[in-house]
Amino acid sequence: MSSLPAVITPALLSSLRSHPALPRHTWYFIAATTLCQLNRPDEISKVYQHALRHGPGDAAPSHDEQLRISRRMREALIKAAAVGGVPRTINALLELKKVTPEELLDEPGAFSPTARRADIYDTPAPQIMQRGQSFFEAVYGKITRRVMGQMDRSGTEDLGLVARLMYGYVLSNTSVLSAAETSFVMIAGLIPQDVNPQLKGHLRGALNGGATVEQVKAVRSVVVDICMASGMKMLDDSSPAGFGWRNEVADL
Repeated sequence: MSSLPAVITPALLSSLRSHPALPRHTWYFIAATTLCQLNRPDEISKVYQHALRHGPGDAAPSHDEQLRISRRMREALIKAAAVGGVPRTINALLELKKVTPEELLDEPGAFSPTARRADIYDTPAPQIMQRGQSFFEAVYGKITRRVMGQMDRSGTEDLGLVARLMYGYVLSNTSVLSAAETSFVMIAGLIPQDVNPQLKGHLRGALNGGATVEQVKAVRSVVVDICMASGMKMLDDSSPAGFGWRNEVADL
């Protein structure tokens, strides 16, 4: 049992689940991603168990809907590794597994809703890399060349190569989370890190993926709420470092 103060309260859960501008089946994976990047994997179980009881709305979810919830949360945490690192994703997924009913797990050798094993072992790499390039271009639109060029010319071209790998094998797989939902994961993963330059690209990327301005603003808002509940705050000249944001969180 964590000795840290609670982040997810019943009131916060209720406000997340009932937020009028969030698309259905998104509140729980947005919350889980935010908690992962806040390094509070111990709080993810509250979100998951609440989602299993109440579903995306108010009705108790069926087994199939519970399986969908489980898979979408796991996929969000996998994709969050692209912006927040693998160690936090490991901790988050292991905490989630502790409270996941066995029939809602996807273990090795069983059906995979993402088919990433086939991406890695059965699909020619250039095909996956082209899928990733197309996804990257869809996210960044007219600034695609500038963004990738900055990474290629960062002092090592390996930065651009790592980005291409992430987009090819992780982010462009939309079997479980759509393009817009993937951008929601990126937004939820970036806001806790106080990295506005990258956040701005994914706020616009969500629009390019089909989300509305209202939906993107709602995602930003609930992520900030969770961050503030965890203790994040605006930092000023008297506190130039610490757990918070040095500038206002980027918006559309």
